[in-house]
Amino acid sequence: MLQIFNERNRDILVYVKDGLYPRTEAKVSVFDSVVQGGDAVWEGIRVYQNGIFMFDRHLDRLYDSAHALSFENIPMRDAVKQAVFQTLEANKMFDDTHIRLTLTRGEKITSGMDPRLNQEGCCIIVLAEWKPPVYDNDHGIRVMTSTIRRNSPMSLDSKIHHNNLLNNIQAKIQSNFAKVDAALMLDAYGFASELNGTNIFMIKNEKVYTPHADACLPGITRGLVIEICNELNIPIVEKNISLTELYNADLFFCTGSMGEITPIIELDGRSISGGTRHTILEKIRLSFENKIPKYSEKIPNT
Repeated sequence: MLQIFNERNRDILVYVKDGLYPRTEAKVSVFDSVVQGGDAVWEGIRVYQNGIFMFDRHLDRLYDSAHALSFENIPMRDAVKQAVFQTLEANKMFDDTHIRLTLTRGEKITSGMDPRLNQEGCCIIVLAEWKPPVYDNDHGIRVMTSTIRRNSPMSLDSKIHHNNLLNNIQAKIQSNFAKVDAALMLDAYGFASELNGTNIFMIKNEKVYTPHADACLPGITRGLVIEICNELNIPIVEKNISLTELYNADLFFCTGSMGEITPIIELDGRSISGGTRHTILEKIRLSFENKIPKYSEKIPNT
């Protein structure tokens, strides 16, 4: 679903590199690596009632991604946290907020691909916006299968949460032309991987299934749903999932910081039998909601 512009975001302050700037002045250099080659890593983080949800897990993944790409002069963890806190405080954003936290390799001394041209250190960007979950979690979403494959570790490992998202964007373009909400991306072998922006799960015969995190991002919300299933003694299995299995699912849903937990009611024009309601899904959702305060780091001075 198209996220309508929120007027409250017109005058937001954005943290770039060393301080806060009005939205219209928040910019990076044309020599920054994110401009030169999409050479950056990022996290999408949600804020609920004075707390930043799963903040440390998101930072762990951000730093893992940066180290995998051999970033140098990475800001200390406390400095990144303070930049986030400062941004939220300046904008008075303490609920119903989505943060896009980006760490670029930084500016180059001249344009080029070689990371040795990056001698200024990393650039941090904290973009916080008033933004509710992007999908309709009550009525569900419609999805089509994209012809664009998800990255294989043989080309670009999806465990690196990088800014080079063109294949996902191509898949989303296909879903736009198909007039549905999102695109299902398959792996190199034709098994379901994830949607263009969220992880997927399937319920069949009282068991929950999710694809192996080989060609898909091992999402933070995905990991929490797996934890919830284990806590509730709901059978959870990671396996290769074919389109045929998804067509015959009792229920199909996706997870992510942008959309939380959302039923998928249609795939390739075929209705999924369970629609939006299933006892297992309701148990997972309730547990997820109960964990929000427990797993949220309080924003200082709120």
